[in-house]
Order: sequence, then C-alpha cells, then structure tokens
Amino acid sequence: MADNYLGKKMEDFLAGKSSAPKRTMNLAKIVAKNRSYRGYDNSFVVREDQLRRIMAVVPSCPSARNQQVLRLRAVLTDEADKVLPFIRLGGALRDIKLPLEGTEPRAFVVICSTVAEDKYVNMDIGIVAQTMLLQAVEIGLNGICIGAFDHQKVQQSLGLEYEPLLIVAIGKGAETIRMVEISEGESHDYYRQDGVHFVPKLPLDKIVIK
Repeated sequence: MADNYLGKKMEDFLAGKSSAPKRTMNLAKIVAKNRSYRGYDNSFVVREDQLRRIMAVVPSCPSARNQQVLRLRAVLTDEADKVLPFIRLGGALRDIKLPLEGTEPRAFVVICSTVAEDKYVNMDIGIVAQTMLLQAVEIGLNGICIGAFDHQKVQQSLGLEYEPLLIVAIGKGAETIRMVEISEGESHDYYRQDGVHFVPKLPLDKIVIK
C-alpha cells in the first residue's frame, strides 16, 4: 500500500498535479538570472516542446503600431550546424574565440521581419528577444541574443524567405556569470577572470535622472 501511495504521488507530481506548493521566482529574480551565456552544456538537449514554449510568449508581446511583422524559425540540435559556423560570441573578449569547442549552443530561435528593418521593427525585436529569454530562465534554461552573425549565409543555410535580424541561442548554461557594480566612467566591457565571466553594471542611482 505504501508503495502504491508513493507511486501515485510521483505520477501526480510528474503530471503537474502535486498539491505541494510550487516554488516560483519573481520577476526581479528572473531578470537577475537572465545573463548572456556564451558556453553551454552539450550533454543537455533542448527539446522541441521547450523551444516552442519559449516562442509561445511572442504573440502576447507588445508590437509597435501592432504591426506583428516578426517571424520565428526554430533551430534544434539536428540543424544547429546550419547556424553555428556563422555566429560570433563575446566580441569584447578579443583574445578568446567563443564559443569554446564543446560548449556551443545547439538550439536557436532566428528572428526575421516581413518588412524592412526600421526603428519600430528593432523595438519589437528587443521586446520579443528579452521576453523569450525570460521565459527560458523560468523553465530552467539560459540563452543569449546574437547580433554578430553572417545574415546572408544564415538565411541561405536555413532557406529563409526573410532576412534574419537576430538570433537567440537557447540551452543549459555552463558558465559562472557575475554582475559587478561600476561607477560612471569605468569600462562597460565584460571580462573573464579565473573562469568567471564578469558583467559590469551601473547601479540604479547612476541611471535615474534627478
């Protein structure tokens, strides 16, 4: 009887029916955990349902003039090699070629637009990309926005009708990232020390206009 009880509890838990309170992160914690990962655990495979759940937030995102011109292309592990040769991560780390071999992202969302790029399209891209990354964090994944890539080659490799404007990589981050507070005038360049990736950030009182 005890075995049946425990078995039923486990089934309920896996089915999402557990009566135990679920631990959730508030928005501030999700934003703080949403760092740009340039190295990933390749033993973890991002599933199609996970990537679709991340993309599912997009129809609810604000859109400038409600144009809704963005289009998404999911890229999973079996297609990752169509994207990887044409991306560049960590532009500020000029002495390191990232991603390091064996830590490449293996899942992507490629963001395209049905109209020419302008300030309104770019607003939408920023909102959509950040929202997808926040959703990724909520489900235990990580990511990064990639603007440094060969647009034409990615478009050709994936057979896209529209030019890709931004790529969002998704995976299980395999890096230690820390934010460090800086003062006005200090360098904003991120850097690495003893295997830790440091991200300089101005504090709130330095960005609020009085």
